[in-house]
Order: sequence, then structure tokens, then C-alpha cells
Amino acid sequence: QVQLGESGGGLVQAGGSLRLACSASGSIFRINDMGWFRQAPGKQRELVASITSGASTNYADSVKGRFTISRNNAENTVFLQMNSLKSEDTGVYYCNADILTRTLVRRNFWGQGTQVTVSS
Repeated sequence: QVQLGESGGGLVQAGGSLRLACSASGSIFRINDMGWFRQAPGKQRELVASITSGASTNYADSVKGRFTISRNNAENTVFLQMNSLKSEDTGVYYCNADILTRTLVRRNFWGQGTQVTVSS
């Protein structure tokens, strides 16, 4: 079994910052891409940022220059530093990881989600 555990969400005023963290644990052989998605009320889940095992990154246009994704491969952890937050960043943020398990099954795993609320 593989689990993704997120932390770091909360309530912040517009212009403020938050740092999200997600740790993968369990029967892991290798982690490929990791990423963060978000879902606002009444909207579809969207990609916020992703990072490869080699640290190449990709960002949604709406967060470029404000958010930074990073990872610690030794600890199977991915981070999302969010600065200059706007009310439109409000939503549930989900961690995602492309994982090859020790039984050599490759799957996408999701965290349980963490709420980010930005007040204007």
C-alpha cells in the first residue's frame, strides 16, 4: 500500500504565503513525477504545478512567478511554496504522484486534499 499525506493548508489573507507539503510512504520502489492539483467549488480539478524526478518543473499560467514546487527525493516529499496568494487560489489542494510500487505496479496516487482559503 502507498499513502500520500498532505499538510500546510489553512486560511490566509490575500498577499500572504503558505507552504504545502506531501509525503509518500509505503511500498514504494520509485517515484516519478509528483504534482499539485487544486479544485475550487463548482470547478474541475486543475493542475497547479508538477516536478519530475530530475527536478524539471511545470506550472499553470495562473501561478507562474508566485508558486514554487520542489521535492526531496530522499524523503519522498514534494512541497508547494505559495506566495502573493489571491482569492482565486482558494480551493482544495491535492498531492499526486506517479509511483512504481515494490510489486512493480505503476499507478497514480492521490492525497486526501488540504483546504487553502485566501480571504480578500
